[in-house]
Parts: sequence; C-alpha cells; structure tokens
Amino acid sequence: MTDRGVPIDFVLFGLTLIGIAVFHRRTLRVSLIGLAAITLHKLVFTGFDTGRGLFGLFAHFSHEWVILCNLLLLLMGFAVLADQFEASKVPELLPKFLPHDWKGGFVLLAVVWVLSSFLDNIAGALIGGAIAHRLYRGKVHIAFIAAIVAASNAGGSWSVIGDTTTTMMWIAGVPASHVFPAIVPAVIALFIFGIPAAIRQQRYSPILKRARKQPIVDWTQVAVVGIILLLVIATNFFVNFKFPAQSESFPFVGAATWIGILAAVPVRSSHWSLLPQSLRGSIFLLALVGAASLMPVQQLPIPSWRTTMGLGFLSAAFDNIPLTALALKQGRYDWGFLAYAAGFGGSMLWFGSSAGVALCNMYREARSVVQWLRYGGWIVIAYVVSFLVMLSVSRWQPDPVPSQPATQPVSVHSAKKP
Repeated sequence: MTDRGVPIDFVLFGLTLIGIAVFHRRTLRVSLIGLAAITLHKLVFTGFDTGRGLFGLFAHFSHEWVILCNLLLLLMGFAVLADQFEASKVPELLPKFLPHDWKGGFVLLAVVWVLSSFLDNIAGALIGGAIAHRLYRGKVHIAFIAAIVAASNAGGSWSVIGDTTTTMMWIAGVPASHVFPAIVPAVIALFIFGIPAAIRQQRYSPILKRARKQPIVDWTQVAVVGIILLLVIATNFFVNFKFPAQSESFPFVGAATWIGILAAVPVRSSHWSLLPQSLRGSIFLLALVGAASLMPVQQLPIPSWRTTMGLGFLSAAFDNIPLTALALKQGRYDWGFLAYAAGFGGSMLWFGSSAGVALCNMYREARSVVQWLRYGGWIVIAYVVSFLVMLSVSRWQPDPVPSQPATQPVSVHSAKKP
C-alpha cells in the first residue's frame, strides 16, 4: 500500500500499461515483465484471493485457465477466419458498387463497420485499409485512416464476436443481448465521424471512377467461414446457458473454433504462416488479462455510467483488454455501456486499440498522436455525443453477471446466467 492508500498492485499494473503506451515495439516484453512483477509482489507480500504463496497462485489460475485458454484459441482462430474471408475475394467486390464521390468513402466505412461485427475488428480495419489503398491510389488521408479504425471498433463493440473485449464478456457469461444495446451509439458515432472523414478524403484524393474487373468470389470459402462462426456461437450458447456447470471445466468455445477450422482443411486450407505472429499478439493480451485478474477489485470505484465513460477515455491511452478484464472481475456494470466505451474509446488515439496499431503498421504516417487528434477530432466528439445519446434512451442498468458474492473467490468467467 502506498502512502496515499493506493495498492501496490494497481501501481505496478499502471506502470505496465504506461510502459506499453511508451514502448510500442516492446509490448510483449513489457506485458510479461509487468505480469511477473505483480505476481512476485503478491507471492512475497500480499498473497492472493485464494491464499498465500505458491498454493494461492496455483489456486488462482486454476480458476482463470479456462478463460485464458479460450481467449488464446479464439484470438488465433479468428485471425485464421479473417484471412479466409479476405481470401474469398468478397471484399474485392466492393469497389465496383461504391458511389464515385464522398459517399463512396462513407459506404466503405459502413462496410468496415459491418465486417467488424462478425469478423475480428482487426481484420475489418485491415480489409478496409487495403480497399482504401486501391480506391484512392495509395493516397489515404490520416483523417480517413483514423475513421477506418473507428469504424472497425464501433462495429465490433455491439457484437460478441466482433471485438476481443466483447468476446471476453461473452465467454465470461454476459449474454449477447446485454451487449447488443451498444449498437445504438455505434451507429450514431459512424455518421458523426464518418461523413467528415469521407469528405476530407475525397478532397485529398478522389475515389476511382472506374471499377476494376469483377473478381471471382470463392463462395465455398465464404460458406466455410460462416459455418465455423455458427459452430462457435452454438457451442457458447449450449455450454454457458444449457450446461453452465461444465463451462468452467474446459475451453469448449475455443476448442470448437479449431475443430471447425481443422475439419474444413480438406475443403479449404488456411495460411498457417500467420499463426506465429498471431500467437505473439495473443500472448501479449493474455499477459495483460492475467495481470488484471490479480488486481484487488474491491478497492476500485463503484461502477456507474460516469466511471464507464471514463474507461472509454482510458482505453485511448491504455489497452482496453486489461480494463475490460478488471470490469468483468468487479462486476455490476451495464455491459452494453461498457462494451461501447471499451470497444470504441480506444479509437481516439492510434495506439488505443489493436485495430489502430495493426492499421498503422500499413500506414506508418498515421503514427502520430498530434496528427491523429488534429484530423481525427471528430472521433472524440462522436464518442461523447453517442454515449450521452445512449444514456438518454437506455437507462443505466447494472448487471451482477459475471461477478460473485464477496465471500466467494472472484473469477472472471464465473457465475454464468442460468
């Protein structure tokens, strides 16, 4: 405990997040060092919720291993599915049908929004960035790059398979219907930031007026992706809501994802070469989630719409994955508000979301906080306005899922709804 009463656990966690924000090229190393430091501190000084020493550490992660394993399998599985969807050539159909003025850019952002609702938002951003590169002859304005990131994050914020944060909620037992209300601010935000960005992009570099030859779409590949996604959704439904007692014993959802991918190999194989990089990114996120699970959440502020709105701004500076993990462990949030705040809030800075980091690897000129805020200021306005609109039409309704009574060990994946 520091002199001001802040637990050392939170200090170490905050330093880890600051380190990630500063050392973008060393994120995996920083996250692992942070997890090791927090674990060592609890081993030596404070102990865990489940006990002291190595026994307490083992007991803690015996509760958490299912969600960590589920996340690992889902993150890597969604990377494969996103690559398969792009390989089907469906995204290449879009340029042929876009309007040949600023509305074409806005429609592209809307398509990224939709894609991110059923693909990972990273995939949605990368697909949108690749299409924009062709449409605008390689001259893509920073305002439009920021808008692509914002569209992917907004589109994924209301779907339990559209963003890592919402997937975490889903795995933890939050029903998809509790996340779905985030669609209201997500739609409003798209119009607030999307129209100005599309107009600026059209002035900077007009959209191509002649579409390329229509590609040959591999509809079998599209069907494979759709069937696997349906398998994942069905598995999560039956395990969490029909057999909740079994949901904590095995990572059924992640396993179902890979069963589907491997079963589809005779029909359409995958590009396995992308797995090493996906594994590296997944370990980074798991280290943050693991560190968040060690925090003493009983000392966090009581959840409210104000603290939730603040989490959106924090997500722009720090990774939204550990912030979501903390919220899940604490419980009593309105999960629709949290899904939108954590999912879309990171769009306000280029490194505030995984989608932003991934797209800025493609457009390195966008790696500037000053330029991002200068040309992407509409995203901040969109976040505030759409959040307040959601608050006016949907009353704040805290849900205890997935937290447990204070007398029980807290687990991020426990207490599923019957």
